[in-house]
Amino acid sequence: MTQETPSTTTTALAETPEGTPPPSEPASPVRSRRVRLLSSLSFAAVAIVGILVVLYAWRLPPFSSTIESTENALVRGQVTIIGPQLAGYIVEVPVHDFQFVKAGDLLVRLDDRIYTQRLAQAQAQLQQQRAALANNLQQRNSAEAVIAQRQAAIDDASAQAAKSAADLRRNQDLVSDGSVSRREFDVTRASHAAAVASLAQAKAALEIARQDRETVIVNRAALEAAVENAKAAVELARIDLDNTRVTAPRDGQLGQIGTRLGAYVNSGAQLMALVPDTLWVIANLKETQMANVRIGQAASFSVDALDHLKLRGHVQQISPATGSEFALLQADNATGNFVKIAQRIPVRITVDPEQPEAKRLRPGMSVVVSIDTRE
Repeated sequence: MTQETPSTTTTALAETPEGTPPPSEPASPVRSRRVRLLSSLSFAAVAIVGILVVLYAWRLPPFSSTIESTENALVRGQVTIIGPQLAGYIVEVPVHDFQFVKAGDLLVRLDDRIYTQRLAQAQAQLQQQRAALANNLQQRNSAEAVIAQRQAAIDDASAQAAKSAADLRRNQDLVSDGSVSRREFDVTRASHAAAVASLAQAKAALEIARQDRETVIVNRAALEAAVENAKAAVELARIDLDNTRVTAPRDGQLGQIGTRLGAYVNSGAQLMALVPDTLWVIANLKETQMANVRIGQAASFSVDALDHLKLRGHVQQISPATGSEFALLQADNATGNFVKIAQRIPVRITVDPEQPEAKRLRPGMSVVVSIDTRE
């Protein structure tokens, strides 16, 4: 076996251009095809993964699901703002923040001295109107008696007129034969005329008495209306007095008390809030998710504030319009720079009973809702 000497190696390197070593053997064609194949497979795998991610994100087949979910959901409740109907100084606040109360419990009491006196004044006016009504009844009885008196006077005047008429007829027969003087006949005729006038006067007095009775009757209707008006005034004064006591309209838990003892409040001022135990969930689903959502379908939701506690419910109602239709400022889409945005449709979900953990829900909590549309 021969060995190359250093001089021989140096001579070989010197003979190459610029002293570079001789080129190595060319790469194998099979190896090049293998590299290209691996590169193509890697690119195809990345493309397939990207496509699958897009399909999953848009919930397209084969990743489509019967479960419609949204994070745009909140717990809602009938939160009632408590306020007085009257203005005045607060003299009592027997409740405190976050206290549980029953319907009818006293929350705030206003100074009621003015309203107590107004009630007493209204009651006094009612008594006055009732006395006037009773006096009207007495006046009618008096008018009936006067009518009876005038009727008796007519009867007496009629008798006197009949007597004077008879005397006049007799004197007419006697004056012709001289048994009665002309002077006596004139006296008889004057007496008859006076009797007839007295009868007419008595009849007129009877008509006046009857008209006085009608006046009393008509006045009674006005007095009865005045009594009813006084009764209404008493009731209004009593309502105002009752409104000095602000009570709980229903069972629930109070929020923060926004007033203090001795403060002056106006009518309608917000004193506190009352949160009842009736709660529900409003889920704002995209319009593209509403195709299979129906009333009565089962739903579940996880509560962020309760360590993602999962509770059950059912779809109770679906909004008749999208949320944008109820917005204060309506969007004007009749412009040249229109951009289509998926609208949201509110869906009301009830909380199923017999879930002890549901008592921990509070209005305003964020939840993640899932609706099973298979049903």
